[in-house]
Amino acid sequence: MSQAPYTLYLFWISYFSGKLQAYLRYKEIPHVCVEPQWRGALLHEILPNTGLMKVPVLRTPRAEWLADSTPIIEHLEHEHPAGAVLPDDPVQAFFCRLLEDYADEWLWRPALHYRWSHATDAHAYSRRFAESFLSSHPAPKWLLAMMVRERQRRIYVRGDGVRADTRAHVESVYLNTLDRLQAIFAQQPFLLGDRPCLADFGFFASMFRHFSLDPTPSLIMQQRAPAVFAWVARLWNTRCSEVSAPWPAPGTLPALWQPLLRDVGEAYLPYLLANARAWREGRRHFDFEVQGACYRKLPVVQYRVWCREQLQAHHQALAPAARAAVDVQLQACGALQFLLADGRIESGLYRDCQPPFCRTLQVGRLETLRRFFTGTHWQFPKLSARRAR
Repeated sequence: MSQAPYTLYLFWISYFSGKLQAYLRYKEIPHVCVEPQWRGALLHEILPNTGLMKVPVLRTPRAEWLADSTPIIEHLEHEHPAGAVLPDDPVQAFFCRLLEDYADEWLWRPALHYRWSHATDAHAYSRRFAESFLSSHPAPKWLLAMMVRERQRRIYVRGDGVRADTRAHVESVYLNTLDRLQAIFAQQPFLLGDRPCLADFGFFASMFRHFSLDPTPSLIMQQRAPAVFAWVARLWNTRCSEVSAPWPAPGTLPALWQPLLRDVGEAYLPYLLANARAWREGRRHFDFEVQGACYRKLPVVQYRVWCREQLQAHHQALAPAARAAVDVQLQACGALQFLLADGRIESGLYRDCQPPFCRTLQVGRLETLRRFFTGTHWQFPKLSARRAR
């Protein structure tokens, strides 16, 4: 196996960049980090090689381009099996994948809300963005920062259903998650016990680069959930070569996972089902009621239709005995019906490539110009351009 370094293209303030960087650090996979510029690597390397104007993306020592943190981790687990983050036990592995997906996608809304709805946070990060990613842009930095703030609020706050009547629920997702994690980390170092699992890295995405570092949610975490604050530093600083603890007994889950799994059953899987149904019906928006809150005109997200497909595929792949054990747990937290309802609703997201692998593209000048100004919209993560090479 080559020891040449991988190249991780990332933003230092990015949700999923922090998740993937922490995983590479934990696994002790040699890598170098590159923060691309707006008219440099992002436009001329990442876009033609991945179809994306976003990070993180990973270039392998074999010059392969990988995108999407979850499939990247699954791939690297096979390439670098030492210090595995998925237990051998299929029941534990399924719930690690379920919690990782929940943490990736359901905590996105509160993470973006806290960063861009609060003036202190928004001004700090918009200025950071203007002075790093847009540092070579000729416009005044104060103007660029203002434009960044408005774009982020339009797309990720107002555009993702965060309004006066839903704000309390959005913030409760963060606060309740802190309480659930605090109870776990007050008793054990990682989610599944004495060694990090895939779910740890899922929660790390938001808890590191957003909640533990952005001024407003960081203060909340320090005061409300100090064990979570300590876990962030612990996971960042842990290396697999230093960990020798076994996984818990097969078929068992920590009792303190139950509140998190109830959140999955009450909120996240019903959301994935509603989003998938709206996608199947060709809608661009849908309404969703959850835990006493009513979200109006949520965007239909193709990627999350694919997330549901993947969870269903992992469930279907379980041997009968393991699936029966998983179903008992899912039924207990009210999640099973929402995972299985309506069967498989196809996302059509990856028709000509197998994630995390990307294919090189020929991108016309007009499309390049459009992507230059708009980036890759979060609802549609793959570029619909003419495939080549």
